[in-house]
Amino acid sequence: MTDFATRRRMMVDSQIRPSDVTKFPIIAAMLAVQRENFVPASKAEVAYMGEPLHLGGGRALADPRTLAKLLDALELRPEDMVLDIAPATGYSSAVLARIAAAVVAVEPDAALAAEAEAALHADGADAVIVLNAPAAAGAPEHGPFDAMVVECGVETFPQALVDQLKDGGRVGAVFMSGALGTARLGIKHNGALHWRDIFNATLPVLAEFRRAQEFSL
Repeated sequence: MTDFATRRRMMVDSQIRPSDVTKFPIIAAMLAVQRENFVPASKAEVAYMGEPLHLGGGRALADPRTLAKLLDALELRPEDMVLDIAPATGYSSAVLARIAAAVVAVEPDAALAAEAEAALHADGADAVIVLNAPAAAGAPEHGPFDAMVVECGVETFPQALVDQLKDGGRVGAVFMSGALGTARLGIKHNGALHWRDIFNATLPVLAEFRRAQEFSL
């Protein structure tokens, strides 16, 4: 029988701590959440690998390092309300629920949203609301939010999400350019997001976050 608890400790010790993520709430959350319960049973054996875990249909869970470094950059507080965009099967939402006060997870794929809701219920993550809705639209009825995490690659960041972030709020997302990606931290100031690069990362781009094609004659 696979010892997943040992694999979780190895994930933290070999992927998270060496990436300069040392905040206790993040470490504790990633040690507590059973990632193997948030992936298809056929992929449980690779749940703790240090690369994106592909779920099919162009969707993937971020590798543990990418998620941890995004959360580290966001400087999450226990009182924060967090919007988790496109969390797929809900692993990131379970981690966030152990750090912040409340999490709203917006998942556009109905099957994945149902899987996330079931897995989060089994995990006891009562502070998470799962919505099956367009990711780029966010959850304006539940905002404004202190922080946002985008769990898919993006080429552009929608104004609708900017509008749902409090002034002074933070957002973490992986911006993709071809096969290469850069994780960026955005901070809202006077109604606008100001971005800075924080580390290299890769995630599949969700169609809602693709840049519109430009045609020329």
